[in-house]
Amino acid sequence: MRAEVAARDVAEKGSAAAPRSAAAYFDHAATTPIRQSAVEEWARHAALLNPGGQYRSGRQAAAALADAREEIAELLGADPAEVIFTGSGTEADNIAVRGLYHASPNNRIVASPIEHSAVLETVKALAAHEGAEVEWLPVGRAGTVEGLAALAAPAALATVMWVNNETGVIQPVEQVARAAAEAGTPLHVDAVQAVGKVPVDFHALGATTLAASAHKFGGPRGTGILLARRSPAPLPVITGGGQERGLRSGTVDVASAAATAAALREAIAEMEREHDRLIALGDRLVSGIFREVPDAQLTTTAPTLPGHVHVLFSGANGDSLLMLLDANGVEASLGSACAAGVNRSSHVLEAMGVAPRDAAGALRLTLGRTTTEEDVDVVVGVIADVVKRARAAGALLWP
Repeated sequence: MRAEVAARDVAEKGSAAAPRSAAAYFDHAATTPIRQSAVEEWARHAALLNPGGQYRSGRQAAAALADAREEIAELLGADPAEVIFTGSGTEADNIAVRGLYHASPNNRIVASPIEHSAVLETVKALAAHEGAEVEWLPVGRAGTVEGLAALAAPAALATVMWVNNETGVIQPVEQVARAAAEAGTPLHVDAVQAVGKVPVDFHALGATTLAASAHKFGGPRGTGILLARRSPAPLPVITGGGQERGLRSGTVDVASAAATAAALREAIAEMEREHDRLIALGDRLVSGIFREVPDAQLTTTAPTLPGHVHVLFSGANGDSLLMLLDANGVEASLGSACAAGVNRSSHVLEAMGVAPRDAAGALRLTLGRTTTEEDVDVVVGVIADVVKRARAAGALLWP
């Protein structure tokens, strides 16, 4: 409580730099601004009616939905029948993990301990309430899954994310997929942070299911994608009218599906150019932070998603970091936005073995297509004062 009071106090006092009228947005890993192409596509299809209708307007909606499904399938290396529209990446993860578990006579799950809460909490719930036996894959200090021995024995499913949402570390999903296939274990891949940012070929990867979320690549919020092979197929988590191959019953939002396809098409078209641009901006940001705060630490030395910067300011109070940055026109996060408002240590950093004092001052700065050099310079210009004040607040916990 004292640390929270101190965090508010330092934010209210502010820092030397004057806040900007427009915020420098550094939370693209949480949500990236919707693309104009997605807005226009949504508006173009917003008047369409129920795609399940057998009359003319229903057939028109069904045709638009089929077009979106086919385009997404082509962009992600899947068959159209394997594209399932969901309400979010979280829902896609739940359908896959719960559905694959319920489809198997095996009660064993192999998972990494650094999964997003959409997967992690689902696996824990299956263990707590449905008798699942979970074996956790080891994770090294760099934040990468290491040692795949647990995959040698068959399991109901294995689940490993493609890119970690906190650290940005790219996981060895190809090796995991090969090991799972050799044991005959279905594999789910949470690719929410990967789709639209790195090349994804569902068939080449060999996963059984793969989850994505439209708002991570400039599509509408409230729309997810599940790629699911025909066999082995997850059992439905909810039952109803049998839409989306029976895996996600409910009337499909055709306008959002069309907008998602448009956003994904644009994201993939600019992927190579954005890759190089974000690497350059990320390097500029990191070098500037280390120049202003020499004892800052990068959380990992492993390959990360371009534009994903995760840094540790040992002894700083995390809430103070965010409040002070916000007061100076910088929007960032401590980790997953899905855990926002919950004052607890990051399970990802704990699994990596990061010391509590270091983990307390963790800051995630994620760049995207709207990020400019000027945005980066705003962060660099205020970071020294922000960290100094956040460490003053943190001294109550870390004397």
